[in-house]
Amino acid sequence: MPRDDRTIEARAAACARAAVVAGMRVVVAESLTSGAIAGALGRAADASEWFAGGILAYRPETKQRVLGVQPGPVVTAAAARQMALGALSLTGAQAVAAVTGAGGPGPEEGRPAGTVFLASGTDRRGIEVVELHLPGDPAEVVAATVVAALEALERALRGG
Repeated sequence: MPRDDRTIEARAAACARAAVVAGMRVVVAESLTSGAIAGALGRAADASEWFAGGILAYRPETKQRVLGVQPGPVVTAAAARQMALGALSLTGAQAVAAVTGAGGPGPEEGRPAGTVFLASGTDRRGIEVVELHLPGDPAEVVAATVVAALEALERALRGG
């Protein structure tokens, strides 16, 4: 198993434990990761007990129709926040991670490849958005985004 896969599996397992302890359901909303975060969480222990699911909204129109993202650029902090809030609203989950960005190989919406906006938090404590600049080819950017999202989700579940 490649190093990234082991790291992702370990981070998903940590999210599972934190979700059970917190008594929270988790949802993810994904764009550039194309369901990789949901896949990792769905493979974690007892996922049916704490994982509400994932929403894959790759195209801007899908983000707008399904998640309530406002028309305009989607590689933004505002779009990531709207994706997170939309996912919470649709599912009734209490904890969320949402990602949008320019995976590469070239820029998107004027943002350089590797620019990622990650929204995470809970319905009680609110949503935090961070902007990441990740190096590498598209596969490396996606893997790093998945790890970052799982780490942020675990912190949110632990109240941090």
